[in-house]
Order: sequence, then structure tokens, then C-alpha cells
Amino acid sequence: MGDRTYLELSQDGGGAHKFYEVTVEGTVVSVRYGRIGAGGQTQTSTFPTVQKAQTAAAKKIGEKIRKGYAPAVQGLRAPRAVTRRQVASAPSRARSVAPVLWRFRTGSAAFGIHIDEDRCWVGNQAGDVYTLSHSGEVLARYALPDGVKCLVADDFWIYAGCDDGKVYDLSSKLPFAAYDIAADVDIFWLDIHEGVLDVSDRDGGLTVIDHEDEYQWSRKSRGAHAWMVRADEDAVYHGHAGGVTAYAPDGTGELWHTPTQGAVLFGWQEDTSVYAGTARRQVQRLSKATGAIEASYGCDDPVYSCATSPDGRHVFAGDNASSVYCFAADGTRLWKLGTGGGSALSMQYLDGKLYMVTTDGSLVCVDASESAIAAARSGSVPTAVDIKYSAATPTYTPATAVTQVATVTAAPAHGVIVECVQDGSRLRVHVASAGYEPTWNVQFPRDIREPGARYVVDALHPAAGGFYRVRGEIRRLV
Repeated sequence: MGDRTYLELSQDGGGAHKFYEVTVEGTVVSVRYGRIGAGGQTQTSTFPTVQKAQTAAAKKIGEKIRKGYAPAVQGLRAPRAVTRRQVASAPSRARSVAPVLWRFRTGSAAFGIHIDEDRCWVGNQAGDVYTLSHSGEVLARYALPDGVKCLVADDFWIYAGCDDGKVYDLSSKLPFAAYDIAADVDIFWLDIHEGVLDVSDRDGGLTVIDHEDEYQWSRKSRGAHAWMVRADEDAVYHGHAGGVTAYAPDGTGELWHTPTQGAVLFGWQEDTSVYAGTARRQVQRLSKATGAIEASYGCDDPVYSCATSPDGRHVFAGDNASSVYCFAADGTRLWKLGTGGGSALSMQYLDGKLYMVTTDGSLVCVDASESAIAAARSGSVPTAVDIKYSAATPTYTPATAVTQVATVTAAPAHGVIVECVQDGSRLRVHVASAGYEPTWNVQFPRDIREPGARYVVDALHPAAGGFYRVRGEIRRLV
């Protein structure tokens, strides 16, 4: 048995809740890391001599201690509280089945979905996030350390919230941990707007974290089990067992509260309305300005998910009996069909297609055009294509140390240089290239910050809060 050093970083009442273990056996250094109480991930490196292996191990340990880790006894500290959604799915009672074009089975229960103009994203409880083309071709896999709670988009940026309390930025090939949620928050759902993270939890709490991964404010709503949080520039909309509550973005107070027909199990938003799927077989549309209920959409069973067409012309819902519905904006039910593969836990509509992730862990693509739905209702549906995952698909794992970042010796012509600077007790990142505001912070992964280090990024975008966001690849300048 080699030399083993076990460290933990856990901040009571907030912050991280993770471990880092280094073992040296001869010329081999093994590093195991992750959420306290979980198995974590392991990385192994071999060095030419025993001395070099010991030196490398000492450097890794020193880096973590400087970040606040401390020696600990494994197993003494309780693991992070994690509630995984328990869902039941009965067979559909609909007379016809939806026209499913293709189906991709992820291999584990899945909740996370995001569909954009370029690709489809799905994340499951095994920690896998897959990207696919709109035709169903598997493009890439992101192997994250823990189960994926949800996938959220904030303009260009795509994030995966995981059971380890981290939120990973998947916007480039190498994913990074962008946020680290307090250990006492049992995460249910997430949203991000202009780089600000909103977290809803088991107790009906709402926690807001800024772009520097620093706590801003929190509120306790009037009901527990908060499965909905949506945000825009005007408010944060929090759905829970007691209804939907809107808060001012700066946390200064409650804007309105509206009881709903049953506990909120899912939420969606458009420009002027939020939609709450409830346990009492309703999707309810609420005015963002006043909280007034503008319309209700009646289903036959509790609603697990909902979505709309971009113009709000159609409202879609998935229930816990493996059925999917479509309504006109005024509440008129247009159709109900079986999903053909479990209940839809999340869904999104784009360009005439309805994408759903179901209780059997599948991402399915439904042809939601009027002609396809009419044919399905008369019993004519296409043969769904089962998409296969290839072991040759590119797989990406998170960067957890500066040594895992690609290096360059000179900045590309169109690259932007940023550098880590000490700001009191904080390590910030500022722009070194000309043409940018030098006092603004750059939202940057904490795990790869190092005093004095310089990096090259593809592009920087200004955010409303007076900071920059990285777009594209990050490389260290050496």
C-alpha cells in the first residue's frame, strides 16, 4: 500500500463539499476526487522515477491546501444530501401513439434536455451528457462525475447541474465546473440568466449565486419541493408545492405569489408568461407582470413536463401516464397521444418537432406537424429509428486542474489574453488584452485559476452585470 493523503473541503452552511485523495505507489500517482460520500473519479499518472512521482504528488497536495482543503478522516463527514426524483409511469390510455421519428436510449434515467439550433442535449443520472444532431446522430459524450439534475441554456452557454453540487459549463470541448452549490442545499432544479445562477431546492428554498460563484441572496417560499425555477431580467419565478412566487432579481423582495391547482412539478417560460405543470392535472399560464392566471390546460393525469411553441400558439404537456398533449393558446385540447416509451420528464419544441426525455432514459423526437399528427390519430405512424451509441464517439471529461488545460506559447491573432490576479483574499481573472475594461472580472473556472497565470480564450462577451464571459476554448499561455 502506497503513501496516501486524504483532504476535504467542506464549508458548513455554504460552499463546497468535496474530497481530494492522492496515493503514491512507486512511480505511479493516483488522484481520486469528487463529492464527499461518493466514489468520485480517479486519474493515474506514471513518472520516470520515484522522486519525481513524490514531487508531483506533493505539488498536487500543496495546490489543494492553498485552495482551502485540509487533512481529514474519510467517512466522518456526512455526504451531501441528494434527492433523486422518484417518478412513476403508467401505460398510456391514449388511443393512438405519437409519430416518433427516432429514439436514443441513454442507459439511465434522464431528466436533462436542451434543444438548440445546432444540436440536441440529453443528460442522465449516470452523469452522461450526450449531444446529437437533429436527425439523431450521436456527436459527443460528456462524462461528468455525478448524476445530471438538469440542463440549462443561457444564450450561447450550456450548463449541466449535477448531484455533486457542481454546475458544469459544456460550451466548449473541455467542460469546466462553473459553480459550486452549498452542501446544505438539496438541489431540485436550476436556471441561469446573464451568468447568475438560481437554485431551487427540496425545502422550497431559492438560492442565488453570481458569476464569481459567490452567494448573493436566498429566500424560503411558501411550499416545499421546488421543482421549478425560471429567470429573466425582471424576476426569478419559483414554483413549489404552494404555487409560483416571483422575486426581484436583486433579492429585495417578493413581487407576487399565486397559488396553483396542485403542487408545481415543472416550469417553462416565454417572454410574458410562465407555465406551471401541476400534480392536479393542469398546466397553468401565469402573467409574468402580475402573477394572474391567464389560461389553464387540463390533462387527464398529473403533469410531469410542459413546453410551448416559440410564438405561444401551442402548449405541450407530458403526464405520468405516458401521454403527451397539445393545446391551443386559449386552453382548447387539440390532441392526446401515447409517447410509445414512458412518461416525458422534460420536453422542448423546435421547428415542428417535439423532443422529450422519458422515464426509461430515452430522448425521443416526435414529428409534431399537423399532417403527422393527423396520420398518427388515424393509426399511421413512422417506424421509429433506434439510434445506437458508438464507442468511437468523442468523450470529454471535466478539467479539474491547470495541468489538464492545453497550452500555447503565443496568443493566436484573434485570441484574448486574460490573467489571474490577487484581489485581497480572492483570486480574480482580468483581461490583459487591449480594448477591454481592465477592472471587470472574467467569469472563469476556479479549478484552473493560479496566481499570475495567463490564459488565451477565443472570445469574451460583456454581461449585463459588468463582467466578461468566456466563449470558446481556454488555453494556458506559457
